Amino acid sequence: MSKKWQIIVPGSTANLGPGFDSIGLSLNLYLDLTVTLTDQWEIIHLSDHLPHDIVIEEHLIYNIAKETAARFDKQLPPCRIEMRSELPYARGLGSSAAAIVAAIELANLICDLNLTTQDKLNISSQIEGHPDNATASVLGGLTISQMDEQGVVDTIHVKDLDASFVVFIPAVELKTSVARKVLPEQFERGYAVRASANANMLAASLISKDYTRIGRYMESDLFHEPFRSKLIPYFDEIHLAAKEAGAFGTALSGAGPTVISILPNEIAEQFVLTMKKRFPTHEILLTQPDSRGIYVKEVLNDVLT
Repeated sequence: MSKKWQIIVPGSTANLGPGFDSIGLSLNLYLDLTVTLTDQWEIIHLSDHLPHDIVIEEHLIYNIAKETAARFDKQLPPCRIEMRSELPYARGLGSSAAAIVAAIELANLICDLNLTTQDKLNISSQIEGHPDNATASVLGGLTISQMDEQGVVDTIHVKDLDASFVVFIPAVELKTSVARKVLPEQFERGYAVRASANANMLAASLISKDYTRIGRYMESDLFHEPFRSKLIPYFDEIHLAAKEAGAFGTALSGAGPTVISILPNEIAEQFVLTMKKRFPTHEILLTQPDSRGIYVKEVLNDVLT
């Protein structure tokens, strides 16, 4: 067994409007773990996006890896983990899902669990509570997923979306637990039918890669954006400005506060320049869908293979 690995997991955006808790898209923003088997636990954060004062016993990576090993009656051996991340915490870019997926892979490697892809989808989605971000981080590309009462995930996997995505990241956090508190407990039937129809049309448009319709239905959500938008800095202004600059559509990324636009590749660079001038308080990044999902490199004599 190798004693050193590099685990790379893409972040993700979820929902894309009305695809609530079921649609995810991986992005080329990454969580990167270099893992070495050692005699004692050590987790070192090497990015500004990561806090530097978390004790091992409270660390998400450690706890999820330990929980995963325990599911298979294994004991987790100690490791030194060096973490780098391009995913800001609590911004709606799948940072927690990426960490969960990475931790499951960590346990898989160092405990020789031999997990299948389906195992990884099931375990990560069960821990997250819904399959949107987790399935996208495992598989890459776009995922449309459902998790049944037994925690088994069924996913339609769409690759090679030919579009660019721009994320507008404000300098504020919004935890999903807080964003869920503003949602209604139930919807009137007619309202729910319209919301469900919009979600169906978004999924169909994504599968058929009809980008004009994707943008239209991204902006048709009735499940969560009407209630969360008041928590999001400049949400309406970004919507309008993005449309004027040529975006197909704009929606919350997950629960927010990040906002994401889909747009034609040919206008992507100019779009970013325009938006940076309009919204100087936001970090604005041009991203592409990640096509690979989680991947692992073995390190032999400090050389990646």
